[in-house]
Amino acid sequence: MAEQFPGGLLDLLDAAGDRPVFEHAGRVVSGAQLLGLVRRAANGLRQHGVGPGHGVAMLLSVGPEAFAAIIAAHVVGARVVGVRPGLTERQQEHLLQDVGVRVTDRAGSPGARRPGLVLTLDGLLSTADDGARPRVSARPGDIARLIHTSGSTGVPKACAQTYAAMTAAWVLRPDDWPPAIRELAGRMDRFLVFGTLASQVMMEYGLLALAAGGTLVAADSPAFPDALVRHRATASVITVARLTKLVASQRESPVDLSSLRALMVSGSPPAPARLREAADVLGPVVFHGYGQTETGMISMATPEDVPGSLGVPPVTLEIRDAAGRPVPPGTDGELFVRTPSQSTGYWREPALTAEVFTDGWVRTRDLGRLDAFGRLWLTGRMRDVVIVNADVYYAGPVERLLATHPAVAEAHVVAVPDDTTGEAVHAFVVPVTGRTPVLGDLRALVAAELGEACAPTGLTLIEQVPLTAAGKPDKRRLAADGPDR
Repeated sequence: MAEQFPGGLLDLLDAAGDRPVFEHAGRVVSGAQLLGLVRRAANGLRQHGVGPGHGVAMLLSVGPEAFAAIIAAHVVGARVVGVRPGLTERQQEHLLQDVGVRVTDRAGSPGARRPGLVLTLDGLLSTADDGARPRVSARPGDIARLIHTSGSTGVPKACAQTYAAMTAAWVLRPDDWPPAIRELAGRMDRFLVFGTLASQVMMEYGLLALAAGGTLVAADSPAFPDALVRHRATASVITVARLTKLVASQRESPVDLSSLRALMVSGSPPAPARLREAADVLGPVVFHGYGQTETGMISMATPEDVPGSLGVPPVTLEIRDAAGRPVPPGTDGELFVRTPSQSTGYWREPALTAEVFTDGWVRTRDLGRLDAFGRLWLTGRMRDVVIVNADVYYAGPVERLLATHPAVAEAHVVAVPDDTTGEAVHAFVVPVTGRTPVLGDLRALVAAELGEACAPTGLTLIEQVPLTAAGKPDKRRLAADGPDR
């Protein structure tokens, strides 16, 4: 039986030897040195009795020591819980349930004050380095990590991923990379990491960069474009909102981004108009990965793909109708997927697990279609709806249509109470610079294409869309702030 994760990563670091694999705060860390940090952290965890089945929370920022501690927790077979910055205290308390050990470099963190064993990162790494290859204690069926959703509907849900699933993932196996990932990997010589490696996206792309022979370059301040220039980054993760600002900044005051070869859009999907504008200003550098916390990556669009499409999925995927039957190409339906590294369910939530994880498939609750070429197109969210006169209308098609108006840069719609129809559509719009959208024009556009019930009854112009901690549009905040009717 093949050694479980992170055995392949340990071999990769060993093979890297003196090659730089991490840069942080002026330091260059080689593969051999990073492997030494993993050894010390793993030995330290074992000295405190941490092993298979133990819950270990990581309240860490970004840097080689933080990365080593996370990998070390996997070496000893623990159930790793990443706690990203920006969570409310209530959300953090929810994440730390069933966790008896916390590793932290965040002074004063609420998580560090909870009862239980608290280990500082410095203390953990003070353990002696025995020079031996770390002994991987992970067992295939054990939960390797709890990956939490964004919490946009309340407290984050914890997706349980086993060591077998992490071992099955192709990210550390170049021979198994799908074409889009192979194209991306070739551009990740210097991958800019920031925020926290507790982020699923940051960790997955970080492992990909290492497997591609690249270097992780940690930025304490992720301000774009400054961090890209300062660290000579060839690749990084970016949200739609940050991409929009970067494009605007380059138009107004260009800087030298000649080293940049890949920006991986994470979170909400960018509108085709945004992608075309980014290509005009930044060149062919924007990749858009589509996936979920429950599944990992489902598909990825490269700069050569048709704007708006998500490329050809390299995983098993079906589009199904409301009765659960597969539909032909060109027909909208709900996406059901199987991926090598998908979660087994939600931690301690059997009812929700039964609803989403069915017969080996993951119900994404996203709407989309496959075209005649096998390319995936998203069309909305199952739960992102407005109910007008008892009829259900999805927000996605309305938002995409509004975004085609020449005065609209971005559009997001929410349901608002209506005395006549029960609910109505309200549009929050980011205008194109120098243009002012008019409600009547937007209503006419939507009514002609989707019908009167989908046409917005109100319009609020905003400078930018509020985001959740995961970088997705925060519609709860939009609705709570109260639309101007």
